[in-house]
Amino acid sequence: HDASLRGRPVVVGGTGPRGVVAAASYEARRHGVRSAMPVSLARRRCPGLVVVPPHRGRYVAAASEVFAILESFTPVVERISIDEAFLDVAGLRLRYPDAVVVAEEIRRRIRREVGLPASVGVASNRFVAKVASGRAKPDGLLVVARGSEEAFLAPMPVETLWGVGPATAAALASLGVVTVGDLAAVPPATLRARLGTTMGDRLHELARGRDPRSGPDAPANRSVSVEETFAADVRGAEALERELRALCERLDARLRRAGVVGRTVVVKVRFADFRTVTRSTTAAAPMGSSLEVWPHALSALARARVGDRPVRLLGVGLTGVVAAGEGVEQLSFDAPRRASIASVAAEIKARFGDDVLVPGRLLGDPDGPERSRRGSVYWPYE
Repeated sequence: HDASLRGRPVVVGGTGPRGVVAAASYEARRHGVRSAMPVSLARRRCPGLVVVPPHRGRYVAAASEVFAILESFTPVVERISIDEAFLDVAGLRLRYPDAVVVAEEIRRRIRREVGLPASVGVASNRFVAKVASGRAKPDGLLVVARGSEEAFLAPMPVETLWGVGPATAAALASLGVVTVGDLAAVPPATLRARLGTTMGDRLHELARGRDPRSGPDAPANRSVSVEETFAADVRGAEALERELRALCERLDARLRRAGVVGRTVVVKVRFADFRTVTRSTTAAAPMGSSLEVWPHALSALARARVGDRPVRLLGVGLTGVVAAGEGVEQLSFDAPRRASIASVAAEIKARFGDDVLVPGRLLGDPDGPERSRRGSVYWPYE
């Protein structure tokens, strides 16, 4: 902790010429600084901005303490990021009078035991709770009473809804929809005609404050991904494949911690001129390890037809993720071997850390990950 930073505009991000903001303090946000913004732009918007390099090890350690507190209240903890989770506290009725008291006690314990603020949203479903927690920041508690969900959401911009990006927002604007309340008033048939049946029905439900995925086993995070903005543009198939392999290792760690698998691999490529392309491929069986994801990611990268163009950013992710064990497995001839290797690798990493095993492809790369120079145990899998 650095108390001298308290109350100052601060971002966590890369300090190089291609640095990107990973997180911004509320003092910085008041100047228009946002996550995923180039640090150079953040500095222009906010004179006097303090840029702190990331210390992931510290964040992971603090997150582990926080999640230990959450899991001491209920075993139904659904982690959706390093610092965010959904809790089902319905089973605590005999110990606490209501969910608000549980939320207050969780916030007190996190503050007392970890020294961190915690914002909490309490609602009848995941989506409304997520929105409420955002409105409760930077250090508050917001309760949305059952039956008031639609009124709570109505004045908010339609982009508040899960799945509404720029393209969908533009399509809705053509219908005169600007707020969530506007959307709730549109007949479902009109939404289906404009957005398709699945998207139209889902957004209609969310606008009414109903989350159709909020059953006890419904996944809240439908995708898991990682990406890297390079300090200098990367060129050439060999260099890109090496970077993609390293990203698959990072994705492996996130999938393992989240306990999810998925079938569709998406590769994202952003060129030096900021043009961005994505390519995806779907496997026959769910995947949850880098060993399984890698060949599909490589295939998707090939279909992006990068050639010798300079690449600024590369990313890889799995979409349509479900809890491990829920996917229907269709085993190939090589699947048992791959599953066995992936299982052993997961056990070793869980015990000794993500850096102890790296693919042989990354071995000896002078510009590769720092872990390839720290005396790790190298495992020359493909």
